Amino acid sequence: MLPAMRVAVFSAKSYDVRFLTEANARHGHELSFLEPHLRLETSALAEGFPAVCAFVNDRLDAPVLDRLAQGRTRLVALRSAGFNNVDLEAAAQRRLRVVRVPAYSPHAVAEHTCALILALNRKLHRAYARVREGNFALEGLLGFDLHGRSVGIVGTGRIGVCVARILHGFGCRLLACDPAPNATCEELGVRYVPLEALLGEADVVTLHCPLTPGSYHLIDAAAVARMKRGVMLVNTSRGGLVDTVAVVDGLKSGRIGLLGLDVYEEEADLFFENLSDRILQDDVFSRLLTFPNVIVTGHQGFFTEDALSAIAETTLANLTAFEKGEPLLNEVRSDRVKR
Repeated sequence: MLPAMRVAVFSAKSYDVRFLTEANARHGHELSFLEPHLRLETSALAEGFPAVCAFVNDRLDAPVLDRLAQGRTRLVALRSAGFNNVDLEAAAQRRLRVVRVPAYSPHAVAEHTCALILALNRKLHRAYARVREGNFALEGLLGFDLHGRSVGIVGTGRIGVCVARILHGFGCRLLACDPAPNATCEELGVRYVPLEALLGEADVVTLHCPLTPGSYHLIDAAAVARMKRGVMLVNTSRGGLVDTVAVVDGLKSGRIGLLGLDVYEEEADLFFENLSDRILQDDVFSRLLTFPNVIVTGHQGFFTEDALSAIAETTLANLTAFEKGEPLLNEVRSDRVKR
């Protein structure tokens, strides 16, 4: 049996410890759980660890990857599907392998997306607060039937397909935008259209595409201007897809009638932490929280027992495959650097 691989697990919360430890019983690696985010300032904590395990708000840019390589790290194991926080070209140049969890539970994020849609539409956050105060008035809580409404799904990968299935059950008219149309979606009656057409027709727009240089601020001021007045916009994918300042302007003008966010482009210093006893320094985020037609959740779309179990198992399997010299089926590489 191969010796256990020593792994520095950054951004470790209690639930990470629980699920990774349970999965590791079948793999036997030596996991060291570290609370800090992985940054240049904390990268020295990985000294001597052959592998680091990172999450979505850990920063793996060239300076951090330099420090990891100098400290004899050989593998970066992401416990997430997205890898926009990793400079893949710099990793390849330093002979650092990068693996991820491409699929864990698309149902978790899809169901959270639909929860946001329903809560926003029927004003559940406001109704809950009112009833707690003995206010049973219905003024200001008017919603609409989802049945028959047009929903635009931007990105029809695993999560987008799950969203389409759920909303098809509600009787929604489904539009989608994706460079590679999905056969399952087409069987559900999803109509693929260019993004401009989707934005102009959809009553609800929900984002499920990866964050790449090409999709950064996909929803900007021009995109908001193309949307139907009073549109609902939901983002449970990556914060950088949305230009938050443009969306705030859209809320103020009424172009955006309802907004649901589980991600935020500057979330790294906010989400996954308890900041209830501090004054938030992000003025844009603070402005978002003042709108009664906005619901923000703290990147919890993935947060189910099923998803966390799957993430942990795939992460540990990636580590085991690397240690055994087996093919890394979940490796991500830079297209610009040949190995």
